[in-house]
Amino acid sequence: MKEKIHPEYVESVITCACGNVIKTRSTVPRIDVGICSNCHPFFTGKQKYVDTAGRVERFWKMYGGKKTSE
Repeated sequence: MKEKIHPEYVESVITCACGNVIKTRSTVPRIDVGICSNCHPFFTGKQKYVDTAGRVERFWKMYGGKKTSE
């Protein structure tokens, strides 16, 4: 291997927006993420609906139908 071309591999802290902290090793000492395995709907089994600018309401208005809370 060539010397002095590889990045330094250091202790790293990954911080999620939900407050979860994961300690690992990386070339970057600090990483901030928006979603992790503790808060992601696939891993938690909880679906979160984020309605941006009333798109869901506009859909129901255009196509009618009955709202369900499934």
